[in-house]
Amino acid sequence: MKNITILKTEVLANFRYTLRKITYEATRADGNTSVQEREAYDRGNGATVLLYNKAQQTVVLIKQFRLPTLLNGNPGGMLIETCAGLLDKDNPEECIKREIEEETGYKIDEVKKVMEVYMSPGSVTEILYFFVAEYHKELKLYEGGGLEEENEDIEVMEIPFTEALEMVKTGEIKDAKTIMLIQYAEINGLMK
Repeated sequence: MKNITILKTEVLANFRYTLRKITYEATRADGNTSVQEREAYDRGNGATVLLYNKAQQTVVLIKQFRLPTLLNGNPGGMLIETCAGLLDKDNPEECIKREIEEETGYKIDEVKKVMEVYMSPGSVTEILYFFVAEYHKELKLYEGGGLEEENEDIEVMEIPFTEALEMVKTGEIKDAKTIMLIQYAEINGLMK
């Protein structure tokens, strides 16, 4: 497709995030044009991080309730994930440092960006920025668990990296961003 022309944008829902119906005209590879309609869900961009401790061979993950997973067959709706959050007009680095502290209780000053990804480009506009950061016990300020005003109830999990790899293999970890960061750590030898 090329020569995309937006003909009409209609807001279908705008509760927490915005769902739009887009009508556009596109030129196909054969030169013909067609008018198409698609829905696009805009929830803003986000950031995620894998916290790791090379000396201890551990990672910090979180467990929290995710309604869409409950609606799609995840009994109880609890999901094991890497720490993450929406940018909320911050740059990705500041966002993820804020989320690390809110969700895990660690104060991390240095994070390393490893990729940026469209996670579900067929229907969601979000770009997710991926980071890794090393943590140490002395950086723990408090227990974490998320913000009460955001109704977060997050369990912080410090587990051996080998266990996290096994949890991916067995399907206990089903979150795409978490799987991607654990695989990134393994492929790039972060724990060596």
